[in-house]
Amino acid sequence: MAAVSLTEPLCQPCGYSASFKVDVYVKKPLVPIHLSPEQVALEMLCLCGQLDLLIRAQVYQGQDRSPEESEYFQKQGADIIDQMNKYLEHLPEPAPILEDYLDIAGLSALFPRVEVYIIHSSPVDMLETPAMDGYFPHLGRLNQLLVLSQQMEDDGRDVAKHKYLPHQLAVIYHVLNSLKDIRPLSSIKTDIEANFKQMKMSLVSEEGSKQEPQLPDQYLSWVSQLTHNIISTVSSLVGDLPEDLSPVTAFVSMLS
Repeated sequence: MAAVSLTEPLCQPCGYSASFKVDVYVKKPLVPIHLSPEQVALEMLCLCGQLDLLIRAQVYQGQDRSPEESEYFQKQGADIIDQMNKYLEHLPEPAPILEDYLDIAGLSALFPRVEVYIIHSSPVDMLETPAMDGYFPHLGRLNQLLVLSQQMEDDGRDVAKHKYLPHQLAVIYHVLNSLKDIRPLSSIKTDIEANFKQMKMSLVSEEGSKQEPQLPDQYLSWVSQLTHNIISTVSSLVGDLPEDLSPVTAFVSMLS
């Protein structure tokens, strides 16, 4: 033991050196990607939409939000702004600062809450309703119409699911009612009002019957035509259907 304690160490451990630091590139692509100004604008539109929804959630919660929720919001907001600044690096030099870019691209007019938050780091609401406030609710209702109609069309082919068709149709009618008076959809709503009661009565089973109720062919054909009309109308965005979507469609059309 004495001999070992008197022997010089084979090597001397070194202290930490920054030269050994390993940079983390988990979120970076393996191959560098260069985006065109048009692609940058689309990415910024998406990020502005995300940040706007986040701000609105914070504003509507008011004093009810917990410190944890506020901290989460600040982190999420900072992450989105960081992504925005990274996209600006794809623009030709000299790249504008974020606030200037939002003005140049027209995004500050679409998302005034986002512009105020970026400048003041505080979520605030607007005195006037921004044009984009109706975009997501309207898009959500159109998507709900589309999905419900596709589901109802599929269920019409399965006799075991015919008993659910009146309920599904009632939900579709409720969604149609929540949309403002749009001519292509108004005629569909009127058609439902004229046929719903008789269609529902046709599925009433006789007392004691163990057989699954089946929709008569005339109403099965009507349901098929109705759902087809809804799907084609919503998919084509005819008439006044895309009115609340116009801020985004106008912005995207300017890029093409």
